[in-house]
Amino acid sequence: MTPISDSIRDLFSRSRLATLSHRRERAAAALVALCAGVAVFALASELFPYHSSNDDEAVYLLQAAMLLEGQLEIHAGELADAFRPWFFVEDGGRLYPRYSPVPAAMYAISMALFGEPRVTLAIVAAANAALVYVLGSTVFDRRVGVVAAGVFAASPMALLATSVFLPYAPTTLLNLCFAVWYLRGVRSGRLRHAVLAGTAIGLAFFARPYTAVLFAAPFIGHALWTLLRSVRDESTPLRPLPDPIRRNAVTAAVGLLFVGLALAYNARLTGSPLLFPFQAFAPLDGPGFGYRQLRGHAVEYTPSLAVRANGYVLRYFLTRWFAAGAVGTVAALAGLALAARRWRGSGTTRDADSAAHDRTAGVLLAGLLLTVPLGNVAFWGNYNVLATMTDPTDGLLAQFGPVYHFDILVPLSIFAAFGLVAGWRRLRDGAVRDRLEALASPRSARAIALAVLVASALVVGAANAALLSAPIERNAAHTDRLETAYEPFEEADLEDALVFQPTPYGQWQNHPFQALRNDPGLDGETVYALEGPPERDFAVLDAYPDREYYRYTYHGEWGASPDDLVPTLQLLTVREGESFEGETVVGLPERVDRATVRLETADGNASYRIDDPDDRIAVEWGLESSGADGGVARLNASEADSATVPFEEADEVVLTVTLVQETGVSATFTYRQETAVRATADGLEAIRPSERTACRLVEDCGTEGTYLPDESTSHAEWVTFETGLEPDG
Repeated sequence: MTPISDSIRDLFSRSRLATLSHRRERAAAALVALCAGVAVFALASELFPYHSSNDDEAVYLLQAAMLLEGQLEIHAGELADAFRPWFFVEDGGRLYPRYSPVPAAMYAISMALFGEPRVTLAIVAAANAALVYVLGSTVFDRRVGVVAAGVFAASPMALLATSVFLPYAPTTLLNLCFAVWYLRGVRSGRLRHAVLAGTAIGLAFFARPYTAVLFAAPFIGHALWTLLRSVRDESTPLRPLPDPIRRNAVTAAVGLLFVGLALAYNARLTGSPLLFPFQAFAPLDGPGFGYRQLRGHAVEYTPSLAVRANGYVLRYFLTRWFAAGAVGTVAALAGLALAARRWRGSGTTRDADSAAHDRTAGVLLAGLLLTVPLGNVAFWGNYNVLATMTDPTDGLLAQFGPVYHFDILVPLSIFAAFGLVAGWRRLRDGAVRDRLEALASPRSARAIALAVLVASALVVGAANAALLSAPIERNAAHTDRLETAYEPFEEADLEDALVFQPTPYGQWQNHPFQALRNDPGLDGETVYALEGPPERDFAVLDAYPDREYYRYTYHGEWGASPDDLVPTLQLLTVREGESFEGETVVGLPERVDRATVRLETADGNASYRIDDPDDRIAVEWGLESSGADGGVARLNASEADSATVPFEEADEVVLTVTLVQETGVSATFTYRQETAVRATADGLEAIRPSERTACRLVEDCGTEGTYLPDESTSHAEWVTFETGLEPDG
């Protein structure tokens, strides 16, 4: 063999080894991305089968269903208050979501193709991990890229926040696509990459404008710097245009097209291109300092409060929500320091242009560690995710992490991967190995290095598992509560049904009952309506005359443990007649000194007293029509004595029996019965059964005292509550 042939053979041998190595690394990255997608799909299906404690999920899922029906809004007319979903704007009978349709459109795609929106969550998780691999490979090398993808995918926030139908991970996917295509455009000069970069950041702006601006800020700065440098260095007229000017102009133009689309969407829904739907919903909810308000929750968001709140958010991010917590953060800081030292150095094994490009990519990604945290200081949402600033186990942060900082998972993962890979290489190839070999044989040195690697991996894995276990347990407790709450629906046949829902958090659908969503046309197999005032309830019944009616309610306080919640579905009927005769019979404990019976409507009340009652009280009452404008409710104190109370066209007739015990500790117990009635031209209508509660110490205790006749364990043994109301004649 000649020296030349030996060199050629050596060159091809190295090329084959490099190609094989690249294939292995790509396969490893693909495996990491696949595992990320599978893990997120499993969490979304098993940990969040009824969705999470963040009811914004229902907004995006309903919005996705609307897009599949070609709707941007729901038309509910005069019944809008009965069907208003959580975080929807009500405008003259129109209902539209406060959020951009971009994340919802991503969920809609998998709903249309697979009938399961969780497929999108898995794809987003896998794609984010793959793009982190691409960026890590761009800044450093493929091995660092593989490790970076694994660090990103294993981070507790990436796992949990991507497993729910929220916009943070999908927007990061768009931002990462922008970063990859922007950097490829810088290297190749191809306008195709510039178009793709503009499309990605334009969609990201449409999805979450402020998030997109904070992510794009370092890249915009770089684009402006290259433009100025091109103009400064151009000694002849700009013909043809230098590559940076052409490329960045294309990126900006395409991005602005999507900005225009966002403004057109605003104009379509809110009537003004500059009025975003989230501003129409809550004008004082957004970036900036001063008075901020969202649904009655308000605060004076001062710079000092902002810095304090964001300090806690970042502290919890770095110690609880990044991969391996503080261990991962230390690795990221070490990697950043090593990278800065490398970028300052002049020695490189690659050509100068390639090294400069990698340095540019690294500096731009490192810039996110400034723009994202600093920009979030001006957003009071970071104060709101902390229910209590000094308690990281409370509030939305405790469930999913500091989601407004989701984007900085990317540079942290890449720099942590570089720190870990650099440390391993130093252990394997550098002075540490030489020192080990001085103390032991080369084989023993390699074994020691491998043992250190395995032990480190175990420590990091254990730390990450410990960080994940706490939020998973908190989310699992919420799922257990929802599983109990939805039990009545599991076996019920609700085809062609109308179900009235309770309102523990006010007049909002899907807050908290996300799984009980209407179709966009309010005409699905099951229609859900909010329980409200009698006039509105009867109007809803009139709008769905041919359905079966149900009332969904529960005994207990919403938010309590699953064991303290007893849900039920009650079949409702609408009784009709010119008048009604009613009887209510309640049970009494021992030693009741007196009782007060009271009948009340919006227009007045009547009552009488019973001294030394027996072990039961029977109350006679009735309803009589006075024409289409109303009627009277009658309370019979005795056969010869009765009192009447007028009621309006649609009203609620409330009958209470309050038991008083004065001996020993003074105490009261109240039976409460609420009957919705309406006067018509033909007589009266009444919704049966009445809502019944049994309350200690107060006259109205809401669902905490809901009386369920088939659930004897919900009340004391002596508590009985029987009521009847029949048409007279």
